[in-house]
Amino acid sequence: MTITAPRPGFTVDPWDPGYGAALDHEALGEQKITTAELDLGIEVPGADWRPISPASSAAAPGVLLVADGVRRIDARVWAHQPDGAVPLPGIAASLAAGIVRCVPGGGTPATLVDVEVSRSVFSASPDVPDIVTAAATYQGRRASGATMDQLSLALQQHLAELEVDVAIRYRAQAGSDDLLLVDGPLRGRTHLPRTVGYIKTHHTAYLPSPQAAIVSALLPGQRTPVFLMGTSWSRHAWYLRLPIRSATPWAGIVRCEAGADLFADEVIGLADAVSRLLPPLAGVDYKDPRAPQNLVPIGGLEKLLRHRLGDARLLYRSLRLAATHGTGAPHERPPVSV
Repeated sequence: MTITAPRPGFTVDPWDPGYGAALDHEALGEQKITTAELDLGIEVPGADWRPISPASSAAAPGVLLVADGVRRIDARVWAHQPDGAVPLPGIAASLAAGIVRCVPGGGTPATLVDVEVSRSVFSASPDVPDIVTAAATYQGRRASGATMDQLSLALQQHLAELEVDVAIRYRAQAGSDDLLLVDGPLRGRTHLPRTVGYIKTHHTAYLPSPQAAIVSALLPGQRTPVFLMGTSWSRHAWYLRLPIRSATPWAGIVRCEAGADLFADEVIGLADAVSRLLPPLAGVDYKDPRAPQNLVPIGGLEKLLRHRLGDARLLYRSLRLAATHGTGAPHERPPVSV
């Protein structure tokens, strides 16, 4: 007689809990409603959706560029107002963006080819002064509001702009027919040619239940059909499952995005190429707490960029000293307190 072991009542998310979860639990059901406009019939009719194994004939790019950025808040600050009004809160932050060059299947290690570091102070003050310290200069940038969410949004927008600038600069120098993978949604970067957005976490359920079930049914290396998605901006998208051992719902699932202006055959070919290219680059759980979604080149780039941010304690002390003794710049404007 064969005895079947009872199925466990739960599974453990493979991500380190310090990073949250790869899938928001609300995205599994209908609790979080999206207003996205969907065209599910770009590749096959929506009723015929099925897991797709990428065509072996899909042309892989000769070079893969991976762009990413990191940020760190070095200090909370208060910007004093010239008219004596209540000081406005702000943040002094260090940011770094970089490009890693990979040659798929070439046996060549990934190489850091460009990097840029920026230090900025964000505030809702009408005239945000630069903070000049002995260690670094923080460029004043205005945020849309004084809440922490608004300050963080201004910081994130500047980081996205920095990533775009680095990508455009390197491509102008290299001039190769490459594919650029940007970590995160493609928003604000859809104008970049041959570019794919790479989303590791899922906070919103964009697909109706029948199509969402296809995502859950994907095997490692398989993808969903391509679809067109419109929210406040439009883009093509598809889901891909990376190699993983976990049985957690949507484990190893990533979403890829491409520009809405691509023709159907172009974006389908791109989806096949990316779906063949990414699984061998998947992170491994004994090295990365966000494996497999945090690709090896992304994890390596993040580590290098965090090192480029500099010593947080040294920068904090220099900010405190600048606030106490003056910014080191001409004092036409009041100093910023840290």
